Amino acid sequence: MKYFGAHVSASGGVYNAIDNAVAIGANAFALFTKNQRQWIAKPLEPAEIEKFKAGCAKHGFKPNQILPHDSYLINLGAPVEENLQKSREAFIDEMSRCAQLGLDRLNFHPGSHLKMISVDECLKRIAESINIALDKTSGVTAVIENTAGQGSNLGSKFEEIAAIIDMVEDKSRVGVCIDTCHSFAAGYDFSTDNGISAAFSNFDNIIGFKYLCGMHLNGAMKALASHVDRHTPLKDGYLGPKVFEYIARDPRFDEIPLILETPDEAQWPQEIEWLKSFIC
Repeated sequence: MKYFGAHVSASGGVYNAIDNAVAIGANAFALFTKNQRQWIAKPLEPAEIEKFKAGCAKHGFKPNQILPHDSYLINLGAPVEENLQKSREAFIDEMSRCAQLGLDRLNFHPGSHLKMISVDECLKRIAESINIALDKTSGVTAVIENTAGQGSNLGSKFEEIAAIIDMVEDKSRVGVCIDTCHSFAAGYDFSTDNGISAAFSNFDNIIGFKYLCGMHLNGAMKALASHVDRHTPLKDGYLGPKVFEYIARDPRFDEIPLILETPDEAQWPQEIEWLKSFIC
């Protein structure tokens, strides 16, 4: 079954994300479990946790339909030790919050070397950070999101993600989220039939579909290989509709959250219905 949704607001309490998802006709959703632009948040209250779980049960949202995202401040490959430790502690807290809510995955951007350490050293630090977090938590998979390759951000190449996974000790708790805009910006041509087939074949050969735990469905404002992360509505921009129809029809993308991060929230209900129209 296909699970289409969007990254909805959890303002006022994480349980509000559920109603916001239902309101747009989604059967999946993403959320932040805390303010994404702050390092520290107050712990989740037991009543808040129970209300979230009850809401999920009421509306039929299972863990594999929900893709929480961590804070944008976290850099698991940070070259400065103080920042690395701060990021690791924050990531562990985010993983723990997911576990408290009964969620089984946490999506995150891998990290950046900030032009201060080598790519290989940064990839090693990211993997070490994941290993530490997995050792200190349980039940939650660390889901690496591919990036557009802006600046010194790693993870735009499938090979870099594969290298991180190779160094993760518990491979049963590591996964991948593919963002269509990021992929296109990184040079994977999701705008043509041949390009889509080639890109996903490369993904399967280099990483493997067994690691795919979610996707972000976004149009691209900039041209192929721009390395610029700018989203558009699905039917706008350079990407075009082919890749979204491909994902909707291909069973390899069943049973995972397929999440809109498109910029016009008013279009989300229509975009979700459009995606559903391609399902065989």
